[in-house]
Amino acid sequence: MPTATPTASRRRTNALSDLIDVLASQIDGSIRSDDMTRALYATDASMYAIRPLAVLIPKTVRDVRRALRVAHEYGVPILPRGGGSSLAGQGVNEAIVIDFSKHVDAILEIDPEAKTARVQPGVTLSALNQAAAQYGLMVGPDPASGNRATLGGMLANNSTGTHSIRYGNFIQHVRRAEVLLNDGTPASMGPLTRGAWQKKMRLDGREGALYREIDALTSTYRDTIRDETPSHWRRNNGYRLETLLEDERNLAKLLAGSEGTLAVVTEMTIHLVERPARTGLGVVHFATREEALEAVTEILETDPSAVELFDGVAIERIRKTPGYAERLTFVEGEPGGVLITEYYGETEADLHDRLDALEDHLSAGPSTGLVRVTDRAGVDNVWSIRKEGLGLVMGVKGKYKPWAFIEDASVPVEHLAEYIDELSQFIDSTGTRAVYYAHASAGCLHVRPFINTKDEAEVEKMRRIAKESLNLVKRFGGCVSSEHGDGIVRGWANPEILGEELYAACCELKNIFDPSNVLNPDRVVNAPPMTDNLRMGPDYAAASIDSEFDWSAEGSYAEAIEKCNGNGACRKRGTGTMCPSFMATREEEDSTRGRANALRMALSGGLDRAELTGERMHEVMDLCIQCKACKTECPSNVDMAKIKTEWLNHYWKENRMPLRTKLFAHQPSLARWISGTPLAPIVNWTSRQGWLRSIGESTLGVTAERDLPSFARTTFRQWFMRESWPERGPRVVLFADSFNNFHTPPIAQAAATFLRETGHTVDIPGPRVCCGRTYLSKGAVHDAQVLALKTVETLFPYAEAGVPIVGLEPSCILTLRDEFLSLLPGEPRAKVVAEAAMTFEEYVAQRADEGAFDEVSWSRQADEVMLHGHCHQKALTGTTATEKALSLPGYAVNAIDAGCCGMAGAFGYEAEHVDVSKTMGELRLAPSVRAAAPDTLISATGFSCRHQIDDLTGRAAQHPAEILLDVLDQ
Repeated sequence: MPTATPTASRRRTNALSDLIDVLASQIDGSIRSDDMTRALYATDASMYAIRPLAVLIPKTVRDVRRALRVAHEYGVPILPRGGGSSLAGQGVNEAIVIDFSKHVDAILEIDPEAKTARVQPGVTLSALNQAAAQYGLMVGPDPASGNRATLGGMLANNSTGTHSIRYGNFIQHVRRAEVLLNDGTPASMGPLTRGAWQKKMRLDGREGALYREIDALTSTYRDTIRDETPSHWRRNNGYRLETLLEDERNLAKLLAGSEGTLAVVTEMTIHLVERPARTGLGVVHFATREEALEAVTEILETDPSAVELFDGVAIERIRKTPGYAERLTFVEGEPGGVLITEYYGETEADLHDRLDALEDHLSAGPSTGLVRVTDRAGVDNVWSIRKEGLGLVMGVKGKYKPWAFIEDASVPVEHLAEYIDELSQFIDSTGTRAVYYAHASAGCLHVRPFINTKDEAEVEKMRRIAKESLNLVKRFGGCVSSEHGDGIVRGWANPEILGEELYAACCELKNIFDPSNVLNPDRVVNAPPMTDNLRMGPDYAAASIDSEFDWSAEGSYAEAIEKCNGNGACRKRGTGTMCPSFMATREEEDSTRGRANALRMALSGGLDRAELTGERMHEVMDLCIQCKACKTECPSNVDMAKIKTEWLNHYWKENRMPLRTKLFAHQPSLARWISGTPLAPIVNWTSRQGWLRSIGESTLGVTAERDLPSFARTTFRQWFMRESWPERGPRVVLFADSFNNFHTPPIAQAAATFLRETGHTVDIPGPRVCCGRTYLSKGAVHDAQVLALKTVETLFPYAEAGVPIVGLEPSCILTLRDEFLSLLPGEPRAKVVAEAAMTFEEYVAQRADEGAFDEVSWSRQADEVMLHGHCHQKALTGTTATEKALSLPGYAVNAIDAGCCGMAGAFGYEAEHVDVSKTMGELRLAPSVRAAAPDTLISATGFSCRHQIDDLTGRAAQHPAEILLDVLDQ
């Protein structure tokens, strides 16, 4: 391709600048062209990276229409985009990206009688399913990325999913579409009889011309379309021209799989299906993957709703992934593959009958076992792990990643085992490892070879494997694109898979819809080579930085960031904890993916190197509240909390640390000087004076809206040292963190008293132990290391003697188990201390299993406890132990799925963060607490969480230690 001359390049830059100025004056949304925003949108979930020209965040459909008109006038390409979860590279281009996911996401209507929904393109699948559930309905196609994938993206990809054998592709479910053509002309697309089609052809303007030209194309290529279109039903290669031969034509179907290259959808009507009454799973185990695949056709004879494969490589990866390994209860032993087989039923008995029939059907075959899962929670768990399987296998450490370049091939299911056998032999012959999983029932097995795209020889090997896959797919009568689209990764294959004439027809169709070639150009047709524009290609190199943490487990700091594969799980809404700031702002830069992209670009030269410690990067990193949810909820286990701490440490080397940051970082030292001294009541009184709070906000940036935590007149340590603590039983060290020691000593007192009254000997460590959490959150890593070493030296004798070290604040005690190990690399005592550290509830649950509370009498004062778990707790240990501890007195414990409270330590007290802090809390936590009955106890394990609940709802939340002591008959 010829390189643009400097004059041509300058002319284009000026034209783009003029376009942006014109558009900015006409829209209600925003148009952004700064380098950082362009870097954030340079990737999707594929292996490609192309920086867009600009990004439009429209507020209305009118904004989109104006953008198309202006872009058409200036000849600038447009790329409509949803959640950016596309795998083929169709979500990146040198164009103006229109991000529909923030504002253009309304559910306009659900018609339960017609079983349809009318939606805007930015609506996520999970949001529509949640709204449709009240009518007993749902969307049929269910891609694994449904909690962040938008309906517009699903139409563009012609998505399907686990249940494709029952519900087909999205093309079977789209009914109508309101679109904008390449010049902004609106058009309506829906089912048309022959007479209605003729009427459309008589219209004036672009819409009439469109129908006339399509009609002419259909006449010219009718025989080619009829005879040359691949017969395999699970087809996405090229455009769906065969729909033009139907008696009732519907151009909305033509948009399925078009990847935004034909028109921009602004509204669509889709068909909904009935939700199954009950679902049950039979997880069929096999010694080898080959035996599993050979059994698929036999299993299909039992009429399942889905059959999904996990091979041994995927199972191995899941077992090594924190947050997922403990949930793999449905896999027994070390199978070479399992087939997750699903059935629908009206009752529990129906499901068991279906599973009995499956077992009988397979009794003479090679299966090695069947695990039945029929309870709702168990079924949800299996499908949750299956849906995140892609990210789980992508999260492997090192330079070799299982890239998605042949994964979308589909062949008739009767040929699946043979296709995979020949393909795997070829892959093995190249010395390449691969993982195999997904839609066995549909003949689509996602095959991901492990390739180092930074090595030119590996990239060449990738080309050879892709070509061999294409040859095999053609021989077995399949298609290389079946649900994830053509994009860059498969668009190159369309001339060969479709044939010369059918491909020519596709090119003409593109020209009819988009004669100026401005709608996501060069994707379905005229695609570039699949190895162009690699995100981390042979010319990629990331700079190293002087790091304080030990990153050897990830390879390096840069490789820890590169673990982010762009799958976008951090963009989900309404469930889980990751990523709270994105849930609040809906901004790409406030997602874990956005931050990882920004850092990777700065380290690798995609951004100016100085940007790494610049103010724009600070803005991107600012709203990461280091909740740690990504450490486990991200399928690739990207620990952005730790990454941010290292980045902050680097940032402060280049920038002056503000006084407020220093004060919050040194909170334990300040509290030690004030709490338990005559200064405490004076400081508390001062902090309540409105005029002084206003001064504090204007000078330090500490909000005047919130009451700061009070300093205790008597610290927990002072109280403990005055008490008599006889030796009564098992010894336990109570790790009194700075928050509970200096601010809320009654909680630590409750824990110590509860342990003593239930027969334990309680010790507390020396006065200077501290986890250093506040230092870590503000990037003062060296100070944290000094404290960590002192704390390990103090606690090691207890840990070595087998004494449990029990903490009350999850973020503090879990720092001993998490960050201490990389803060103090090579320090063997840190590992011993980490293994001894546990939360108060973990210890209580453990002792309960040992019968320690069997003789305890309780005087329960309520029936239910509503529990809000701390983010670090949910990320690293889960809330199961807390639920078990609180249930000892007989409480029904309701652990609410409320995400992050939003206070996040000092974050919620910083003036510029108050609004987003409250927004986070109001997403799910505050409404859940307000809805609780007055006699329901509210429990929160975190210091910040309790303060946020009180601030937002006026309800007092108690630590589990307080609740247990309150009902203990002493």
